[in-house]
Amino acid sequence: MNVIGLDIGTTTICAVVTDSDTGEIKRCISIGNDSFIDGRASYEKIQSPMLILKKCTDIVEELYNEFSPIGCIGITGQMHGILYIDKGGNAVSPLYIWQDESGNQPYDENHTYASFLTELTGYKSASGFGCCTYFFHMKNSLVPPSAVCFCTIHDFIAMKLCDKVTSLIHTSDAASFGLFDLEKLCFDEDAVNKAGLDISLFPSVTKDFEIIGKYKDCVPVACAIGDNQASFLGSVSDMENSVLVNLGTGGQVSFLTTNSSDSSMEIRPCFLDKYLCVGASLCGGRAFAVLEEFLRKTAAFVTGQNVKSAYPAIDAFLSDATEPSDSLTADTRFAGTREEPSIRGSIGNISVSNLLPENLILAVMNGMVTELYDMYESSDHGDRTTLVCSGNGLRKNDALRVMYADRFSMNAVTPNHTEEASFGAALFAMTACGIKNSINDAQKLIKNKESL
Repeated sequence: MNVIGLDIGTTTICAVVTDSDTGEIKRCISIGNDSFIDGRASYEKIQSPMLILKKCTDIVEELYNEFSPIGCIGITGQMHGILYIDKGGNAVSPLYIWQDESGNQPYDENHTYASFLTELTGYKSASGFGCCTYFFHMKNSLVPPSAVCFCTIHDFIAMKLCDKVTSLIHTSDAASFGLFDLEKLCFDEDAVNKAGLDISLFPSVTKDFEIIGKYKDCVPVACAIGDNQASFLGSVSDMENSVLVNLGTGGQVSFLTTNSSDSSMEIRPCFLDKYLCVGASLCGGRAFAVLEEFLRKTAAFVTGQNVKSAYPAIDAFLSDATEPSDSLTADTRFAGTREEPSIRGSIGNISVSNLLPENLILAVMNGMVTELYDMYESSDHGDRTTLVCSGNGLRKNDALRVMYADRFSMNAVTPNHTEEASFGAALFAMTACGIKNSINDAQKLIKNKESL
């Protein structure tokens, strides 16, 4: 049976068609998500939901025509962000993505909107969290008058594929908005009221593997899920004993748990009463891109000639690089953290002899590893044996995978398929519509290769 998995990312939209019997990826489509639009202010980071809808429906229609019959459709996408919809299920606002910085704007002399909301409700909030964005809009009279609900972009797409006018949000996404009770798995109405927000605008929530409707009145469409959870489900074949490290635009380290709280890392609902314990870096794989840009521009500055890419030189160096005895250190929090957005990265341990491009490359890579490893070590992680490496930031960098495996002291594997979130959405949908008896059964389709 052919199954479609659709992933609506910040910079790309990807879909896969997979065989529910073998796990074979029959086709993958990946296109740029060039839907960014200008906002009212520089701190707004927004995209056009209607342009995204057109791109997604075109992809689904193409795959439906080529691979019918389709058993089901699974959908995932970028978490935290919101758009507002009216009673007809129409978008009445842009999509305010997870990078939106309205929550970092000053609320008063002592608070940003995010810090004030945190203090007011007792729930950690950060700029880009849906409830923080809504709080900013409410305080500044920016909520569209016709809005009856807000939702994620992937909820919106799922709803539109089924010709529905109301959204149903999975706990994996609902918690990413904030003001969400992790034990009861619902929005905290008392906290919502304290913030002066309208509870009626909050979407309905489910923790289950649920079908929300049918595409073309015949193909079941599963409730959309968060991309972090989808990537986990689509990468990890042994959830009890594995840790997932994913590097894309951002970076995450995550593992499955039954605990609804952790002393240091973030807890995100995954499915039913299972959670992911997650450490997330805002810069993640982008730190390596920052490094490449610096080296490329330095070469152009010295030679007076444009350099197309520094990656070939970096790769050639890393093919047999060894750690120097007098190494540089790097803090790669170049984009800050959700808790402390003003934090910036740094380069340290500079001597008169070690400020070299090669040492800087290794320092940045070690900084990327250290940021996620320190998050993991601060958590109640128990004994784990397998490190699953996913995302283009790790797939394209053998040396970085080795660094992560060495630091975590685990056997490292990489899924054979490259679009983990799309694949995870497909596995979720197979479970929701009964093609597979359980998510564990669906994950038997994952095939791994040993990392170097």
